[in-house]
Amino acid sequence: MNHLVLYLRMLTDLVFPRVCPLCGNVLVENEKMICSRCLTDLPQTHFRNMQDNPVARMFWGRVPFSAATSYLFFEKGNKARKMIHEIKYHDNKELGYEAGQLTGHYLLSTEAFMDIDIIVPVPLHKRKHKIRGYNQSEWIGKGVSEVLTKPIDCDNLYRKVFNPSQTRQNRYSRWKNVEGIFDLRDPGRFAGKHLLLLDDVITTGSTIEACSLALRKAPGARISIVSLAFAY
Repeated sequence: MNHLVLYLRMLTDLVFPRVCPLCGNVLVENEKMICSRCLTDLPQTHFRNMQDNPVARMFWGRVPFSAATSYLFFEKGNKARKMIHEIKYHDNKELGYEAGQLTGHYLLSTEAFMDIDIIVPVPLHKRKHKIRGYNQSEWIGKGVSEVLTKPIDCDNLYRKVFNPSQTRQNRYSRWKNVEGIFDLRDPGRFAGKHLLLLDDVITTGSTIEACSLALRKAPGARISIVSLAFAY
C-alpha cells in the first residue's frame, strides 16, 4: 500500500509538479511548501533574544507588554513580502501554516516566550473572513501552536467593526481606523494568562495596539507580541 501511495505521489508530481511559491522552482521530495534555497534566503531579524529591539521599541509607551519580536524583515521585493502576499491573496493557507511553524521554531527555547499560555491571532471581521475565506493570522498561529505545543484561541478576541483596508494609510490614519474595533467575548477566559498576540506583519503597530487594549480587559493577563514579519 505504501509503495502504491508513493507511486501515485510521484506520478502526480510528474504531471503537476509542486513548486516553491517564493521562487517557482520545483520542490524535491523532502521539501514542504518552501524550497531549501528560499528557506536559507529568508530575511530573519534575529530579534528574539534582544529585549531592546525595533519591534519592542515600537510599542514602548503605547501598550504594556512582556516581550515583542518578529521573525522576518518585510520590505519591497524581498521573500517575506512575497510570502505574505501569497498567504493573504492567493488562498495559500498551507504556506501560512508552514510560515507559522518556522516562526514557532524561531521562538522555541527563547526564554521570554517559554511561559506562553495561549496564542491569540489578530482576528478578521466576519465580513472580511467571508470574503477571503480564512484568516491568514489564524493559519500562521496554527503553525506556531503546533511547534510550541500551546493552545490557540481564535474566538475570544474579535473584531466588532468592519473597516476598510489599511494598506495605503499613514500611521495616524491606521490608528484611527482600528481605534475601539476589537473586544473580548469572555474576559475571564484569558484572566491571569500569558497571551501571545500574533499578526502576519507589523507596520505601524496600530492593529496590535488596538488588540492589546481589548486584551487588557482580561484581569491579570500579560501580553507578548510576535509577527511573521516586520516592516521597518
